[in-house]
Amino acid sequence: MGSVKSLSVITVTYNAAETLGRTISSVKQQTYPHIQHVIVDGNSTDGTIDIIREYASKKTKWISEPDKGLYFAMNKAAMLADGNYLCFLNAGDTFCCANTVAQMMASFYGHHEPDIIYGETAIVDDNGKFLHMRRLKAPKRLTYKSFKKGMLVCHQAFIVNKKIYSPYDTSYRFSSDFDWAIRMMKRAEHIHNSDYVLINYLNEGLTTANRKASLKERFAIMSKHYGLLPTVFWHIWFVIRAIFK
Repeated sequence: MGSVKSLSVITVTYNAAETLGRTISSVKQQTYPHIQHVIVDGNSTDGTIDIIREYASKKTKWISEPDKGLYFAMNKAAMLADGNYLCFLNAGDTFCCANTVAQMMASFYGHHEPDIIYGETAIVDDNGKFLHMRRLKAPKRLTYKSFKKGMLVCHQAFIVNKKIYSPYDTSYRFSSDFDWAIRMMKRAEHIHNSDYVLINYLNEGLTTANRKASLKERFAIMSKHYGLLPTVFWHIWFVIRAIFK
């Protein structure tokens, strides 16, 4: 309960030379000493490898080779990770501050070792400038049923104990993180709210670029975990919520 825990930050990349540098810098700047950065690259051709080599330190573990896509690469990276906890941080995303990980890990020190740690997410622009907080706010108390209302916690701000980790379902191309988070919460006994803003999230990503396909997958995932009729009713509520906002 009181022992020091380590964190593996996982970044999966493909042709991310424009954004990767600030993500690696953010990890290196963390004041928490027990941190590792695992970078799995899909054989980039744009200079991403040069960025990794430039920024890499003794706490960096990386490989670059062709893969079958984002979630295949995430599964590969998790197997390479040595930390007690896993944080999936995209290229372009950063921790909120230099002491974010230290604050997050201290927030449960001396108490139950959480299976999941979570927090809030800020949305930033291409220059890292704050735009606004994420539209969906993390609930005070998180359970797997919370995601009936949507992905209330950003994937990057959803930190999982490797003891309960199981791989992403690669049959989902765009929203496997949604399914994975629900499955992790179903397995978890202790889910801990850090009460901190953990992540600065760059506003564009794979799911945003493929929104329609992602939403279809999310409907299927919600139907699987919560049932078809409840999912239909929740989506009616989503539409009403969007109209009034």
